[in-house]
Amino acid sequence: MAKRPQPRFPEPHTEPFWEGAKQGELRYQRCAACEGVVFYPRQHCPACGADELEWLVSKGEGTVYTFSVVRQNRMPGFIDLGAYSVAYVDLDEGFRMMSGVIGVENPTTDIAIGQRVRVEFEEQEEGEYPIPLFRPIG
Repeated sequence: MAKRPQPRFPEPHTEPFWEGAKQGELRYQRCAACEGVVFYPRQHCPACGADELEWLVSKGEGTVYTFSVVRQNRMPGFIDLGAYSVAYVDLDEGFRMMSGVIGVENPTTDIAIGQRVRVEFEEQEEGEYPIPLFRPIG
């Protein structure tokens, strides 16, 4: 089990997102006023300013927009990972999320821009919230 950092509450407007992670759901918001997709969680729509945001569940599939590979890290919880990716993933529902791509033998050669990925929730050694990460499809 990994030791990635956990959210610390109160963390404004993100608790429904993390409760969804506990249920294996990747949640995002949509504005009821302008129908804009909102991610990261917020109290008001960044497009129109309305506070009529509803929570939806993503199917969790998307495309790697860009990524980088971290080869050295002294931050607790990441030291034991070795080389790992930090990626922006464009979800099919229309939002972009920063996460990581897992399930590859070598992150420096086995991840590509445009690669299709699907969310997985990684349970943590410490803390109650699993972390959403992405694994290549196929």
